[in-house]
Amino acid sequence: MPAPTGPTNPVLRELIRELRRAGREKRAAIWSDIAERLESPRRRRAEVNLSQLNRYARDGEVVVVPGKVLAAGALSHPVTVAALGFSAPARRKIVAAGGRIMSIRDLMRENPEGKGVKLLG
Repeated sequence: MPAPTGPTNPVLRELIRELRRAGREKRAAIWSDIAERLESPRRRRAEVNLSQLNRYARDGEVVVVPGKVLAAGALSHPVTVAALGFSAPARRKIVAAGGRIMSIRDLMRENPEGKGVKLLG
């Protein structure tokens, strides 16, 4: 029997299944794209710094990162960020800038069609 490929974390595998299902049912390509990116090896997943969020996300935008958000840099405007993980300093800086932090699953449930969501990473 061959070794399993893809993530072995059962919570992440379930998230990928939910994203694929939402992509099919709602015809929202963004959820399928995020599922595809989350299936990649951990070393190839996105790591986005706050300076990148500050540069590419406008005031009040919703951004999803299929990986981890790190604290390098500063955030000068409020942004809603959904990601697989956040460093503790990144959480503090996003909240201090008036932003909002959420999981990818919560964003998918809040916005099933994926309208107005920007993908970074």
